[in-house]
Amino acid sequence: MQDMLVNLYATDAPFLRPDEAALKSARGEPVTLRRALAPERNLVTDWVGAQFSQGWASEAAVAFSNTPTKCLLAHCGNRLVGFACFDATALGFFGPLAVDAEERGSGIGAALLKATLIAMREYGYAYAIIGGVGPAEFYARVAGAVLIPDSTPGIYAGLLRPIPINPKKDSQT
Repeated sequence: MQDMLVNLYATDAPFLRPDEAALKSARGEPVTLRRALAPERNLVTDWVGAQFSQGWASEAAVAFSNTPTKCLLAHCGNRLVGFACFDATALGFFGPLAVDAEERGSGIGAALLKATLIAMREYGYAYAIIGGVGPAEFYARVAGAVLIPDSTPGIYAGLLRPIPINPKKDSQT
């Protein structure tokens, strides 16, 4: 998967366009977007690990190690429905971003992406790199992201992956 690049200093950047309507969940509930707070770290990283992956939970934990945190949340009341991070794997990198499966298509992912890119711009970044992109069309449409040539395998090359445990072998030792 290739990396993508977002120009954060362009005054006509797509992510700077305001959304017309208030954000609503698939259930019609109001959605709040905000920067995560340190006391929410375990709750958020546990949710990310259970819903998505341990790797993304690790990246979210790194985003929480900054003050203010570099993790943004989307929630409906006390129900977490999405998150986005930056500066987790490398400085200037956006991601991960994920939205609860029930909420996909409601605009929460686009709103999190825009809010996070604005936060990166406020930190002084001129560009954001989206590493190992899956939904390239989404990032191009919402943020004007473009593919970076020759960026595969990128920063995630050689990433350690969990090894399945062999209970039969482990019991013999």
